[in-house]
Amino acid sequence: MAVILAALYARYSSDNQRDESIDAQIRAGEEYAQRNNMKIVKTYVDKAKSATTDKRPAFQQMIKESSLGLFNTVIVHKLDRFSRDKYDSVVYKRKLKSNGVRLISIVENLDGSPESIILESVIEGMAQYYSANLAREVMKGMKETAYQARHTGGQPPLGYDVNEEKKYKVNDEGAEIVIKIFDMYINGYSYARIIDNLNERGYKTRLGNSFGKNSIYSILDNEKYSGVYIFNKSSKKDAVGKRNSHLAKDDSDVIRVDGGMPAIISKETYQKAKEMMVVRKRAPGANKAKEIYLLSGIIFCGECGSAMQGNRRKPINKPMYISYRCGSRLQKRDCDNKEIRKEYIEEFVLSELERNILNDKAIPIFVKKINKHILEQSKNEKSSTEIIVKELGEIDKQINNIVNAITQGFAYDEFKTKMGDLKERKTKLEVTIIEQEHRSQAPKITEDQVKNLFSMFRGFVKDRNMPECKKFIQNYVDKVVVYKDHVEVVFNVVFTMLKDYEAYKIKSSIKKTTLFNRYRNIA
Repeated sequence: MAVILAALYARYSSDNQRDESIDAQIRAGEEYAQRNNMKIVKTYVDKAKSATTDKRPAFQQMIKESSLGLFNTVIVHKLDRFSRDKYDSVVYKRKLKSNGVRLISIVENLDGSPESIILESVIEGMAQYYSANLAREVMKGMKETAYQARHTGGQPPLGYDVNEEKKYKVNDEGAEIVIKIFDMYINGYSYARIIDNLNERGYKTRLGNSFGKNSIYSILDNEKYSGVYIFNKSSKKDAVGKRNSHLAKDDSDVIRVDGGMPAIISKETYQKAKEMMVVRKRAPGANKAKEIYLLSGIIFCGECGSAMQGNRRKPINKPMYISYRCGSRLQKRDCDNKEIRKEYIEEFVLSELERNILNDKAIPIFVKKINKHILEQSKNEKSSTEIIVKELGEIDKQINNIVNAITQGFAYDEFKTKMGDLKERKTKLEVTIIEQEHRSQAPKITEDQVKNLFSMFRGFVKDRNMPECKKFIQNYVDKVVVYKDHVEVVFNVVFTMLKDYEAYKIKSSIKKTTLFNRYRNIA
């Protein structure tokens, strides 16, 4: 009788289970193979992987390699080791079958008869019921933990660690990054500029990756940073095991404990960031418009508070009419504030920006504020360096402990891995210290440098370099508010040359009739 070539698949689903569970499954599989004239040519093992999902590396490798002719049988201890999801079970058994591979369960001992097929379906249904029931019981326990504002598992957010009592505590290094992200965002920084700023400084996410738009969004959207503990907010996985983390559950299902987290930012800061996120989301087509709208994202209706949107229309026998129109008037029809010509309002903002901000009288004031900011940044960098130096001290202690253990004869492979990780972290921290020391010694800004900056902008306005004008406006103008009878412009002075910020507000106002009379000749 020819020897049957078989693969053995073993799995356990919890970190709390031990390797003995895997060993027992493998031992039972080998004994079964020996009794039934089978030769195990390959063993696939998934540790701490749930069978309710098909996202198991060894399992997927086994399915893929079933088409190579390496084996014609797969042995599992029980069917629930293969899958507890009836949909996945059917799909992957069909894949094995199409590759000429049959699935054998040692415990259930199914022989392919009609009775076995029915029994197999019942067993799979029971396994899925068990899994769902277990998930429900686990959720009960997790909810009790959540009501106590304790950690329920997974990676804590950036800026937090978990103590022995499973309570959150602030991680100073991560908290510094979180504070910087919120400060930059509410002071007008775009996602791109925040990302560049963080990555230039060598900051990393909780998982050690470079920052991207999604990681910045997740931080700005996380109410935990304001001191509110939240559990069970994200929606459940769908039928194929995917979860949309941006899709929230109904408020009645969410557990919230105000004061359950040590706050890293104030509630006011979090709320302001959320409001700005909503406003920016209202104008998703800003960069796709045919016209360059200099005020997109920062111009609002003073009557209802909605964002104003660029609008183009072609009256009969007249030139193209381009304006900003209230979003509520355009979409909901519940605001009667009139639209305003694009040319009028943009010319006014440009002229007021030059009159109030980019003038020679303001230069000494700006230089003073900039240099004050440089001094404050220098102090912050030194404070941050102290935290890093403290961490370096802890790393050196751990390295010395490993060295002492090795010299005493305790040589384990784990020590080598740990030593490598510690040395890599130490090198990165030492580089960060050098960079921070360099930034802390930043030279003072001179009046000539500021004059050159202002002169550059005036040239952009004169040459009608609209993309560059837009960059300046988006940096220096906080918002433009259009009322029925007048217009207000609030300037937010952001010094981009420092790759950081220092802001204060200046406000200009003009009656609409005056605005129309002043700029009517450019229409």
